[in-house]
Amino acid sequence: MTVTTVAEIMAELAELEDPRVRQVNDRHGDDHAVNLTQLRGVAKRLKTQQGLAGELWLTRDSAARLLAILVCRPKSFGRDELDAMLREARTPKVQDWLVNYVVKKSPYAEALRLAWFADPDPVVASAGWALTTERVRKQPEGIDLDGLLDVIEAQLKDAPDRLQWAMNETLGNIGIEYPEHRDRVLAIGERLEVLKDYPTPPNCTSPYVPLWVAEMVRRQQEH
Repeated sequence: MTVTTVAEIMAELAELEDPRVRQVNDRHGDDHAVNLTQLRGVAKRLKTQQGLAGELWLTRDSAARLLAILVCRPKSFGRDELDAMLREARTPKVQDWLVNYVVKKSPYAEALRLAWFADPDPVVASAGWALTTERVRKQPEGIDLDGLLDVIEAQLKDAPDRLQWAMNETLGNIGIEYPEHRDRVLAIGERLEVLKDYPTPPNCTSPYVPLWVAEMVRRQQEH
C-alpha cells in the first residue's frame, strides 16, 4: 500500500481548485474551491483512514476537512472531540457534512443534540436543531413536539440565518410527518412568513413552510 502524506494530499487538492467553484461557494459562506464530486473521488481512492482524517482536520483547510469527514471512522471520535470539531467547523458545508456524515452515526449523537440545542452560539445551536430534525423524522419517541413548536414560534422570526434555516427545517418536518400538528405548523409559517421570498429555482420546492409542507403532503398522497 502506498502511504499518502498530508502534504501530498494538500498539493492534490490545490491542483483541483477551480475559481468558478470558489465563486459559487463564496455566495453560500463556504471557502473551498474543489468540486465535491472530485473530492469524493479522492476519498474513494484513499478509503477509510482515521489517522489521516485527524491530520487533515488539523490543517484547518475546508477542502481538507471535507475530505477528512469522508475518510474518517465516525464512531472513533469521542464526545468532547466531536464537540470541539463542531465548534471549529464554521463554514456551512463543513458543519453540514460533520453533522450528517459523522455525528449522526456517533453513539454520542443524542448527548450532543441536547448540548448544542440551546447553545448560546447560534451556529452551534443550528447543529442541535439539525439533529432534532433527524429525531423528528426517524425517532420521535421522547420528543416533545408541542414544546418544539413553542420554541420555534417564539424564536424563529428573529433567529440568525443558519439557526433560522435549521429551525425552519424542524418546523416543516413536523408539519409533513405529523398530521395532528399540521394546522399549527401552517399557522406558524403563515404568520411568521420566514423564507417566504426565498429565491427558489424552477422545479424546486420552496423552503417557505406552508408551500413546502403542502407539496410534500401532496407527494405522499400520490404514492
